Amino acid sequence: MSRLDTENLLLNSNSAKKLFYDYAEGMPIFDYHNHLNPKDIAINRQFDNLTEIWLEGDHYKWRAMRWLGVNEELITGSASPEEKFMAWAGCVPRLVGNPLYHWTHLELARYFGVQERLTSGNAREIWETCNEQLKSPSLRAGGILDKFKVKVACTTDDPLDSLEFHRAIRENGELTTIVAPAFRPDRVLDLTHPDFTSYVETLGSTADQAVDTYQELLEALQHRIQYFHDHGCRLSDHGFGSFPYEPAGEKEVADIYGKAISGLSITPLEERKYRTHTLLKLGEMYHAMGWTMQLHIGAIRNNNARMFAKIGKDSGYDSIMDFHLAESLNGFLSRLDSSDQLPQTIVYSLYSSHYEMLATTIGNFQAAGVEGKLQLGSAWWFHDQKEGMLKQLTALSSMGLISTFVGMLTDSRSFMSFPRHEYFRRVLCRLFGDWIKEGEVPADYDYIGAIIQDICYLNAERYFQIR
Repeated sequence: MSRLDTENLLLNSNSAKKLFYDYAEGMPIFDYHNHLNPKDIAINRQFDNLTEIWLEGDHYKWRAMRWLGVNEELITGSASPEEKFMAWAGCVPRLVGNPLYHWTHLELARYFGVQERLTSGNAREIWETCNEQLKSPSLRAGGILDKFKVKVACTTDDPLDSLEFHRAIRENGELTTIVAPAFRPDRVLDLTHPDFTSYVETLGSTADQAVDTYQELLEALQHRIQYFHDHGCRLSDHGFGSFPYEPAGEKEVADIYGKAISGLSITPLEERKYRTHTLLKLGEMYHAMGWTMQLHIGAIRNNNARMFAKIGKDSGYDSIMDFHLAESLNGFLSRLDSSDQLPQTIVYSLYSSHYEMLATTIGNFQAAGVEGKLQLGSAWWFHDQKEGMLKQLTALSSMGLISTFVGMLTDSRSFMSFPRHEYFRRVLCRLFGDWIKEGEVPADYDYIGAIIQDICYLNAERYFQIR
């Protein structure tokens, strides 16, 4: 059986190959946004089998399996790890054209040295081979970070988190990777969530202060931001469907907050006012701390009500939201910029038709002293594949400056996702290789290669200043 050529994958010209192998391949990884569990890193988790490290929590694979009619018991249900792996292996030959086909074979090759295409016919052999290799220290959580030269990994953490595992990682001293938290206060902005009141009360307890008034809520948030900062945090992160921008005065927002914690009903307009004002206040706090603010916009989540009730969130039932964004986003950024309190900001959209608009929007708010202060976020979620990446990179280069881009991230819960950086670098080198082939940029490989290395790692190192 022929194998997939993972050595020349996506590299469609000699220029692309030279850029990848001479400049991109050896660069370290700066994974500034992921959903790894810091506990796994703190305890240097050893994974028992291939399903545990590869399939658990991976909703990309789950969606593909459902598309092929696989029984849910073999995806998220009570089937054995081996049965789940065998079900996945049977799906892989049908994934041609989907990025999962490339990712699957890159992951098997880079982690386990498996070069064969995965099928039902060789699944048991691969299962046994990989499970045996998982006993090696190099494939424990810390070993994987070292193996893939991950210099920085930023997890995603709720304001209530004690960050005990981040402390344990830092105090251990053996791991060469810097593992830093990122502040994700989505629950604070979700005013209409049934548990909003209990959540902010817990926030107050964690910050050791009352949250009976809106001003006290802001003080509790400032306390937690300082706590995160003291534990190495330099980024925040926010997730939205559509992006709210409904300016309101402090007193009005304070009254809305008071209604919410009293259990009174909140109108959609009031919710937008609260979310807008609170996000502006958070932006001011981030600016004061020297943090970067990330805005992930455009996911419509948990759309299958039956399956949400059965297996909960983050299980592969999310979609791309289509909506207008330019006016609200420009208004929000301008409001922070008007008082010179706009932090470094990365804006991602799940709706790829926004890319050109986003590139022109962030161009409105660049500032002296920081290259690419505002960033068009990497091709995210459904778009972290060849066509999506090329569309994002092309929009950024056409409407802005690709040379300042801070590059790729995994946005993943899986320790098997680091080859996504390799995948991105191959796409990046393919794009620049095409430009060289067409005579659009000079065939000066040291010059172009330096830009490639900046995008792969060095821009992020300079931009985030995480030490």
